Amino acid sequence: MKGLLLSFCFSLLCIAGLFFLLLWLITPYISAEGPVLSPMPSFLTRSKNNQVTTLDIWLPLESPKATNVPFALSARAALSYDLTTNQTLYVKSPTTSLPMASLTKIMTAIVALEHPQKTYTVPQSALVGEDSMGLSAGETLSLPELLYGLILHSGNDAAETLAANFPQGRGAFIQAMNDKVQTLGLTHTHFTNPTGLEGDGSQRTTAYDLLVMTKYALENFPLFGAIAATAEENISQTQTHKAYSLENETNLLTSYPGVQGVKTGYTPEAGLCLVTYLNYGGHQLIAVVLGSDDRRGEMIELLDFSLEKLGITPPPHG
Repeated sequence: MKGLLLSFCFSLLCIAGLFFLLLWLITPYISAEGPVLSPMPSFLTRSKNNQVTTLDIWLPLESPKATNVPFALSARAALSYDLTTNQTLYVKSPTTSLPMASLTKIMTAIVALEHPQKTYTVPQSALVGEDSMGLSAGETLSLPELLYGLILHSGNDAAETLAANFPQGRGAFIQAMNDKVQTLGLTHTHFTNPTGLEGDGSQRTTAYDLLVMTKYALENFPLFGAIAATAEENISQTQTHKAYSLENETNLLTSYPGVQGVKTGYTPEAGLCLVTYLNYGGHQLIAVVLGSDDRRGEMIELLDFSLEKLGITPPPHG
């Protein structure tokens, strides 16, 4: 009897020890104030509606705000981060919550890629107007075809088609977007639609959160990176859909060497928004501008400054 009691106590001590060891390992990564300061391994977790099943947290190392910046951005928020050396190169209001317009579609793409369907049929409800890839109700397309329309031409019809074909419907797709935000450890982003259009609730994010979402999309989905880096794409006609000719919206793809795209956005409320991925001089950078008066010009200034801060001469660009 005494032996059994000792064995039971030893087992309890082992379990307690493992619990406190795990707590000790993850405590440095989680702060009550929000920021997670370095990469953290993935752990299994589960959301309320059982759609998201992994906790995958990486948040950037914080750095002092850049000083002696030779320019002033009109953007309400901006950020430049070097993924290669894990350092912030420039920040302006990086945690200010702002409308994001079509930058929403970065998360739309993530959820669609994590829950792929064999085919997608375009419902009438998906033809919401504004930016469109030109879908017609009743057409059937593949996931890559819709992603080209989503990213290159910022197609709201592509975003709504992806959401409508989600197994539990559009509402569940939007819930999955918000679940994914939580699994990425972000606390200042909320989605109410898959497009970024105004007038459908409060949809906001931060430059900081967009950096994390963009890094996650690029590192986990090669298809996302390949599409974001495509200047134009011609989709041939098939028995289930017409032909499409798509051009990437302004993101310096053809004018700034090393830029590999990602996403533009604009609404009157959000202003001009842009997330850009640059691979140049042995460094990989993600830069964000929100609420800019000149997203293209200010992104060029931001990229030039970032490279110079790394000791790299910016490339000639148009």
